[in-house]
Amino acid sequence: GDWDFWTDWKDRRLWVTVVPIVAVTFPAAVQACLWGRYRLPWGATVCVLGLLFGEWINRYFNFWGWTYFPVNFVFPSQLIPSAIVLDVVLLLSNSFTFTAVAGAMGWGLIFYPSNWPVIAPLHVPVEYNGMMMTLADLQGYHYVRTGTPEYIRMVEKGTLRTFGKDVAP
Repeated sequence: GDWDFWTDWKDRRLWVTVVPIVAVTFPAAVQACLWGRYRLPWGATVCVLGLLFGEWINRYFNFWGWTYFPVNFVFPSQLIPSAIVLDVVLLLSNSFTFTAVAGAMGWGLIFYPSNWPVIAPLHVPVEYNGMMMTLADLQGYHYVRTGTPEYIRMVEKGTLRTFGKDVAP
């Protein structure tokens, strides 16, 4: 979804919670099918590799090919380390219940550190027109998306950064 498309939305608060929770469902389902029927311990990794391949095709042709957004503005999240952790937990424990608890927790905990090398250059603070913002926020100002309302461009106001003063439920 939108939390994973735009680098200015890959923030320190909601991106690290929304994307892992949403992204774990399909790899866990594929992992359960492949492990339950065939005892293959790499279901989540294969699923994530296919998902990322499709996302890179989507991001390149749709965002760069049609709208000329820079690819470093719309790249997908790194999910491969999280998928490997999920598969290793299932392989070592041989338990769906333990994998659902410990593997999903490992999936979420390894998500942000595995994405940090890609996100770190975009969190560099810059001063622009008297405002302090990150490089990702500056990209968001210069590459305005036509379908987004103006309140989304409000930077670092409140705790959600995109909805003014208050946190949206």
